[in-house]
Amino acid sequence: MAQVLHRVMAATQYGASDMTRKPLLSLVTPAYNEAEGIQAFHARAQAVMESLDGLDYEMIYVDDGSRDDSFKIMSEFAATNPRVKVVKFSRNFGHQIAITAGLDHARGDAIVFIDADLQDPPELIHEMVTKWRDGFDVVYAKRARREGETKFKLWTAAMFYRLLRSLSNIDIPQDVGDFRLISARVANELRAMREKDRFIRGLVSWVGFPQTFVLYDRDERFAGETKYPLKKMLKFAFDGITSFSNTPLKVATWMGYGASALAFLYLASVFVQWAFGITVEGWATMMVAMLFLGGVQLICIGILGEYLGRIFNEIKPRPVYIVQEVASSAETTTPDLDTTAPMAAFAEHGRR
Repeated sequence: MAQVLHRVMAATQYGASDMTRKPLLSLVTPAYNEAEGIQAFHARAQAVMESLDGLDYEMIYVDDGSRDDSFKIMSEFAATNPRVKVVKFSRNFGHQIAITAGLDHARGDAIVFIDADLQDPPELIHEMVTKWRDGFDVVYAKRARREGETKFKLWTAAMFYRLLRSLSNIDIPQDVGDFRLISARVANELRAMREKDRFIRGLVSWVGFPQTFVLYDRDERFAGETKYPLKKMLKFAFDGITSFSNTPLKVATWMGYGASALAFLYLASVFVQWAFGITVEGWATMMVAMLFLGGVQLICIGILGEYLGRIFNEIKPRPVYIVQEVASSAETTTPDLDTTAPMAAFAEHGRR
């Protein structure tokens, strides 16, 4: 029954007239300077997509402003396979924006997000599709073990997921990345969200609908270097926290109350010292008090500034991303699908 519902919804969205067509599965892969390993990824991913029984497929690569030969190599995939499309950004917009662009171009009854570094095995898509056919709208891949990562990164990642879950008012799964399958109706809701500081895994959790997971062991990166150094990881973590929680603002208020309470306590101690005649005029005491209060004020102003900066970024009428070029075969093997529907929806929300 769930599978029939997915087909009906997809047909309604895209105007499909043939209800007997195979359901379409879209594979969205962001890539940034992945020339060293993209061919190995494509070979494995395409083999998996072709082995899915009862499903048609499309593969959408998003070149996030790569400076190597990634786009050239991926364009060759599109030239030899009409089910492959490559979207090239005009510059580097970031991983989460690249996923958003792939989502906008995807036409599937279900969509899978997966990175091109082969840390996430494409073969797991079989299990995801099975869960989707069982009626789940979101099937995310949960990491049981992570190979090739430092203890520091493992520890910081664990702390981030637990901190985010404790601060936000939605249930964001722990030890889960962007590797997941979503149904067409979840994709529709995500397309309607055009915020610029994006945290996809949080948005998917916020949307709701029936969700489940599959466990897997994460492999080492196949080739190249990580595209998420510490600086980007910290920004990504802060984007996730500020996108789904106003607790940092409350922390600023609590720090203000705490500083005020300490000031009153110090004032009381001054009166006690005065009563016993042991007052001592000290430069150090004054400086400590001033530095403490000044530090609290600057922290509070900084937190307010982060949220204000995000408001400033959201109200500017700039597009979420800019596409420089799209590479695809002139022929298509997925009939009865309106390829303009996702981009039309994008344009409509961009005007609002």
